[in-house]
Amino acid sequence: MKKFAFYLILLIAALIVARGFKPSANQSSFDLESFAELPVQVGGRIKPLDSVARNTLLVLAGRQKVVTPEGVKLSPIAWFMDLTMRPELADTYRVFKIEFPDDLGIAGLAQQGQRYYAFNDLLPHFDEILRLYNEIDPEPKKRSPYEQQIADLNNGLTRYHRVMHSLHPGGTPERLDRLVDEYQTYAAAVEPGLEALRQQQAGKDYDAELLNRFIQFGDDYLKLSKTAHLRVVPPPAPVDPLDDWKNIGLELLDVMRGDGLSPYVTSYASLTMAYRQDQPEMFNQTVEELRQRFIADFPDDINRVHYERLFNQTQPFYLSMQLYVLIFLTVCISWLRWPATLTKAAFWVLLLAFAIHTFGLVSRMYIQGRPPVTNLYSSAVFVGWGAVLLGAFLEKFFKNGVGAAMASLVGFSTLIIAHHLAMSGDTLEMMRAVLDSNFWLATHVVVITFGYSAMFFAGSLALIFVVLGLFSKRFTKESAKSVVSMVYGITCFATLFSLVGTILGGIWADQSWGRFWGWDPKENGALMIVVMGAIFLHARWGGICKERGLMALAICGNIVTAWSWFGTNLLGVGLHAYGFTSSGFWWTIGFALSQLLFICLANLPWRFWRSAFGEDKNRRARKRILMAAEEA
Repeated sequence: MKKFAFYLILLIAALIVARGFKPSANQSSFDLESFAELPVQVGGRIKPLDSVARNTLLVLAGRQKVVTPEGVKLSPIAWFMDLTMRPELADTYRVFKIEFPDDLGIAGLAQQGQRYYAFNDLLPHFDEILRLYNEIDPEPKKRSPYEQQIADLNNGLTRYHRVMHSLHPGGTPERLDRLVDEYQTYAAAVEPGLEALRQQQAGKDYDAELLNRFIQFGDDYLKLSKTAHLRVVPPPAPVDPLDDWKNIGLELLDVMRGDGLSPYVTSYASLTMAYRQDQPEMFNQTVEELRQRFIADFPDDINRVHYERLFNQTQPFYLSMQLYVLIFLTVCISWLRWPATLTKAAFWVLLLAFAIHTFGLVSRMYIQGRPPVTNLYSSAVFVGWGAVLLGAFLEKFFKNGVGAAMASLVGFSTLIIAHHLAMSGDTLEMMRAVLDSNFWLATHVVVITFGYSAMFFAGSLALIFVVLGLFSKRFTKESAKSVVSMVYGITCFATLFSLVGTILGGIWADQSWGRFWGWDPKENGALMIVVMGAIFLHARWGGICKERGLMALAICGNIVTAWSWFGTNLLGVGLHAYGFTSSGFWWTIGFALSQLLFICLANLPWRFWRSAFGEDKNRRARKRILMAAEEA
């Protein structure tokens, strides 16, 4: 039975991984995979259309799936194709998430049990939504949850509209059915139209109908140049592929300067017509022509775009989250039955989860071409990765399941945090210029973030100590000693890395801002972690605190680290005030309060500790009291 349980855990883990790496089945005759890999520029970087589709859905719906009114599930890229090429269909899909529609006060909007709305559902309320948006506080950091919901809805509608018109100008379905003809007509009308305009300005006779048609083209394409969200036309090679990308509107306007009609523009028009007319052969051929054209001009970048699509499809962090849940459940069961067998299985699954987590982290570094920590999202991913690494080492040496349990718990929690941070859109956006390419910055951020990981891990072990000490009969004196040793070792590690990371940050600040230290909130937060680590170590070395006191200090380290990591950003001040999120305020406060609760629990009298360790301590405490009473 033990062997069966061991192999069952490994089999479940293998099935989770196999499901994640299984290629998606394309039920359509249209080559969705190749279309999803077409490169565009948005947000300061080149990315595949697949990333655009997924990020847009995350912003609008908080998820990466769409269900049609007929109940058909669409992939992100299939939805994107409908949005840009069949907008009359996409407007019926419920992709706008409104958490509390009743709070908006818009008559007729809220429906029983409905959180998702289609563009057509919101269309009659556009004026009211815009009115409400114009009345809210223009400063995002000062908005109430009600005002933020209005802002999110208005911004979502704007983004939806801009993405919709990234590949073509607005208009009727009939216009989309003849886009190629329209562009050719426009190209042919440029010279006569300009000549008619010159004649009008000179007061000579001119073709008024021709001029009006030419002006209408110009107005439409000028609007498109300001509206289109994506830049789909790369500059002529050989140049830096990040420079001078244009959207379709700008490229069409450049025809007036004699540049000629870009093949990228006509290709996207052909794609739209082929998709609308249900011509998969023409669609697939045009997609392949676009890919080959980009490969010929920028061969290095197409590989990165291809890899990003595979990364999106695999979703390694989601796979890691599932494995971390499996590991935690396995360890919990091991504390009840078959401890040696199940902890061994948990350890092997932990190594697998760590490998996938590492794959995701390295993949982001390759795609972005930057260090592993560039924003709050990547810091959450890296903190979890560091915690899992530490947990794997502890589990290797102690083999008691505690390291695996904590690694899985911290790994899962940090990836959940990262998941919610991803709701703002692309997490691979380019950094500010001062953050872009500096050796001291890269080393500072990586080292100090690893310090965050270690401090959180030590605090999580302390939480386990308190919970097991209060409730588990299996928690003996030897178990307590083992956990205390783990917390001590990890805290030493965390203090060292936090100190070195802080010093490296000062060197970077001196090079970037001309001063080593400026008492910035983020700098103060980093210093607080170092001081907290020093307090813990001195308390142990000096014998000031015993087991429970040390655990309370380690849990207090969780609060200090969370403040340095997230809390300082909530202030919205200082040179380090990046990644502000108002929703994070209450989560940070809630986390701090939960840690204060555990600190109180850690200091409960020994008579409340139901573990073998607590009962032994209680007996000793009562004995000392009796001896003191007898001496008195």
